[in-house]
Amino acid sequence: MQVQHRWPGESRFHGWLYILPGLVIYLIFVFYPILETIRTSFYQWDGFSSNRTFIGLENYVSLINDSQFLQALLNNLTFIIFYSIIPILIGLALASLLGRRPMPGMTFFRAGLFLPQILSMVVVGVTWRWIFNPVFGPLNMGLRSLGLDALTQSWLGDFNLALPSVGSIGTWVQYGFCMILFLAGMQRIPEDQYEAAELDGANGLKQFLYITIPNLRAELGVALVTTMIAAMRVFDLVFVTTRGGPGDSTLVTGFLVYRSAFQQNRIGFAAAVATVMTVIIFVISVSILRLQSRAEEEK
Repeated sequence: MQVQHRWPGESRFHGWLYILPGLVIYLIFVFYPILETIRTSFYQWDGFSSNRTFIGLENYVSLINDSQFLQALLNNLTFIIFYSIIPILIGLALASLLGRRPMPGMTFFRAGLFLPQILSMVVVGVTWRWIFNPVFGPLNMGLRSLGLDALTQSWLGDFNLALPSVGSIGTWVQYGFCMILFLAGMQRIPEDQYEAAELDGANGLKQFLYITIPNLRAELGVALVTTMIAAMRVFDLVFVTTRGGPGDSTLVTGFLVYRSAFQQNRIGFAAAVATVMTVIIFVISVSILRLQSRAEEEK
């Protein structure tokens, strides 16, 4: 007699029924626009006329030879330092300070440090544009009050300082997310590991390097993927603060898509840029997740 195996709980049909509304919304508002963007990238279209001219891969050829796209992509890669690497390091440092031993007002500090993450990027951009204002901005005024007039700069108007200035805003926004993520991961690390390390004479730094970080591999992977995607997709912060200037020193691919589509009416070229960036983000995300899974298997 053949025994028919059944899944525990409700039937699988009910499971698909539960996810159907979310799946339909995803297909309509995410998946279909992605397919339409890819299709549009093979056409020359101004966004207004009903006639589209099929040009094959010409938009992609133009993209590869476009100096503005290469500059924008380089700026996005530079933003990874400010959006990903520095926030992760700051988040690890703060989590190690706030996570091991209880401190008075810890909840307040956690909430305050995480606050930039939940603010609108438009509000963040407007606020920091005021802070960086070379005439009446608090940063330069503070430096002048301390007698450091030589250090005052046109932070968002200087070709060399504009990119790191905008990047520092991204660091301020992202480090709170990394900190909260690492704090959550540290809650599951058994305390007896730290106690055993202390008995063996390991100081705080060695405990952090050999206990905390190895146990936060999963959280580090999530933080790395999330922050790198944010760096590659950045648009609103650049739009509000510098509009890609001065020159193209802060131009990013997101703003290049906007400018090509809505200011230059090059919808096909903009779609090609968006498609290439989607592929790059996908490859980066999958690569990091695979490296993380391999590390977990070897552990």
